[in-house]
Amino acid sequence: MGNQIKTTVLLAGMTALILIVGNLLGGRQGMIIALVLAAGMNFFSYWYSDKLVLKMYRAQEATPAQAPELFEMVQTLARQAELPMPKVYIIPKDAPNAFATGRNPDNAVVAVTQGLLKLMDRREIMGVLAHELGHVKNRDILIGTIAATMAGAIMMLATMARWSALFGGMHRDDNNGGGMGAIGMIAMSIIAPLAAMIIQMAVSRSREYLADATGARIAGGPEGLASALEKLGAYSRRIPMDANPSTAHMFIVNPLSGKSLQSLFSTHPPVEERISRLRGQRPAGGPSAPPPPPGSNRQEAAGKAFWDNLKG
Repeated sequence: MGNQIKTTVLLAGMTALILIVGNLLGGRQGMIIALVLAAGMNFFSYWYSDKLVLKMYRAQEATPAQAPELFEMVQTLARQAELPMPKVYIIPKDAPNAFATGRNPDNAVVAVTQGLLKLMDRREIMGVLAHELGHVKNRDILIGTIAATMAGAIMMLATMARWSALFGGMHRDDNNGGGMGAIGMIAMSIIAPLAAMIIQMAVSRSREYLADATGARIAGGPEGLASALEKLGAYSRRIPMDANPSTAHMFIVNPLSGKSLQSLFSTHPPVEERISRLRGQRPAGGPSAPPPPPGSNRQEAAGKAFWDNLKG
């Protein structure tokens, strides 16, 4: 309940930012234009974002014949979560990761990378899939899309405000306060996108904790997901993933993790904290045990067979 209230407050803050920037651009009329722009972007994202992101990562839909064990796991977990069976996709990436997309539970998609199937055992894959179904059950797909789209709208409006101040506001008489107004608009055009990004990060982090808790209930325990997160945290630094920053919030762990500004503004909470919450203990502080080598379970063979069938 705390995460739900926090998400509502944060989305309200994002809406307020849109109104503020719209008001700077054109008063009440600017506010209306800003809301219409945000609504239009949300409408497009609601209907088409899943198709765009699956195409972006060249994901291929899996059938029960191509990936029977993966399909059986998703079916079992969906039944336990009392959700409709989602479509299952496999992404041809070596980095282990996963995400859920789709506009609602009846049109949901669960996608996993080929690397995840290679490097995780059955219990861990079940934990990851349960986490993604937790996002579906909590309708995080819609919330995440709205947050990302609103942040995008704020950035567009801020850019418009900055150019308006530079080419319009600066020509007015500074003695009448026009110059100060233009400077204020430029300042807001810089602050607003930063604030929107911080709010989007906060929304995403709250939803990740909630999906972890929901996933643990769906899977019947937290250990599979906790063990998977340990491996995902280690491999995300060893096997980089070529991911679009605009979709980073969708994945179970940040695909852009590393020593960069992108990891500083991560949409995900620290993996160690997530594991600690799942296991109900304080972080140990030391490095996690190294994951087992690839090829140690049947999932690697299943993933390879899937892609061999596609090529054939």
